[in-house]
Amino acid sequence: MTQETFKNTVFILKDEMYRFAKRFVMSSDEAEDVVQDIMMKFWQKRDELEQFGNLKSYALKSVRNECLNRLKHHDVKIGFADMQLHRSELYSMDVDNLKEYIIGFINQLPEKQKLVIHLKDVEEYDVSEISEMLEMEENAVRVNLMRARQKVKEQISQLMSYEKRSITR
Repeated sequence: MTQETFKNTVFILKDEMYRFAKRFVMSSDEAEDVVQDIMMKFWQKRDELEQFGNLKSYALKSVRNECLNRLKHHDVKIGFADMQLHRSELYSMDVDNLKEYIIGFINQLPEKQKLVIHLKDVEEYDVSEISEMLEMEENAVRVNLMRARQKVKEQISQLMSYEKRSITR
């Protein structure tokens, strides 16, 4: 399909497509975006468009589908924003307070685990360096680090579930 043919068959439908899109999305800007996106897709598939018998029907169906996809995407974004807001309300624990809890959890660990997690996560040493410092096998360092992190994670989860229960009451 040449540019002239495209202009005379597809591009002339743009006003009707815009009015149709505006019924769905209720926003002039969004309707224009829908039509522009579909026109781009049509231009990219211009050689395939001739196989559709009723181009106007195909164009309006494409507008409808694009609008529904955008509305669905918009609903998902709104739902995600609501969930994030709710989550931040549930876990509105002061950051300094949480830091104190985590330090307390680390201090409750067995000595080897406490040393390993401190050296790795606070001091940022490599496993090989920690292995040399503590005169441990590298695998032992990794195992102690994994166990320490797991225990701290479990305690944080318990704290968060406690906070959640006390907020919702």
